[in-house]
Amino acid sequence: MAEFIEAEKKDLDEKVLLIRRVSKKTTGGSAISFTALVVVGDHNGKLGIGLGRAKEVPKAIQKSIAQARKKIIYNRASRDHTFT
Repeated sequence: MAEFIEAEKKDLDEKVLLIRRVSKKTTGGSAISFTALVVVGDHNGKLGIGLGRAKEVPKAIQKSIAQARKKIIYNRASRDHTFT
C-alpha cells in the first residue's frame, strides 16, 4: 500500500504529462484558463502527482509542481521497475 512520506525537495525529476486549454462561457465572453498535470519522482519509488490551474501555462505548471511535491507517496514497484 502507498504511504505518504516526507521527501527531499531536491533529487526529484519533474515531467509534464498534460496541458489542457479550458474555455468557459460567461456573460462578458469566454474565460480561458489552462490546466497542467505533472508527475514528480526520484525513480526509486517516490512519486507525486499534481494538478494546477491558472490563466497562463507557466503558472499552471508551477502550481502543479508545487502540489505534486506536497503529495509525495512511496510506492513499491514490482520486479524492480520504477515509474518513468
